[in-house]
Amino acid sequence: MRARRTAQNARRAREFEAFVAGAGGRLLHTATLLTAEDGTDHPHARRLLTHALAQTYADWDRLHGEDPYDRARRHLVLRFDHTAWYRHGVPWRPGTAGSGPPAGLTARERLVLVLRLYEGVAEEQTAALLGLPVERVHAVCDRAAATLLHPPREPAPVRSGVEAATP
Repeated sequence: MRARRTAQNARRAREFEAFVAGAGGRLLHTATLLTAEDGTDHPHARRLLTHALAQTYADWDRLHGEDPYDRARRHLVLRFDHTAWYRHGVPWRPGTAGSGPPAGLTARERLVLVLRLYEGVAEEQTAALLGLPVERVHAVCDRAAATLLHPPREPAPVRSGVEAATP
């Protein structure tokens, strides 16, 4: 009995290691896009991915033919969605994440944009995963894409009265 259990655990560990070797890079990139951290240093994305992979490993025996990548992505997205709104008791605001292009988006906009455009998840699946109406997912995705394509302009610099009087 003990030998059988040990063999099952060893097989499970090998399967999971193979999964992480194949999908870990893409999942890390997804987490990095979600957290909007720069590409060289992304501690929040790594922590987010670690939690998602730990939950996926805990569910490994219960997958029963389900795609482990979908399960890991779902854990990653739900963890981000849960923690993004209140990080240390303060809601995340646009521009408080990293310095990359998606940093100017809200956490929900980054989440929808990454799921829809980077991961290729259908609107209906995204809406079901996040508990939102399909129309809301569509609107958030459109707004986020428009913000990335046409970022708001910075205000003009304010001149002092002396400089303004001089031609």
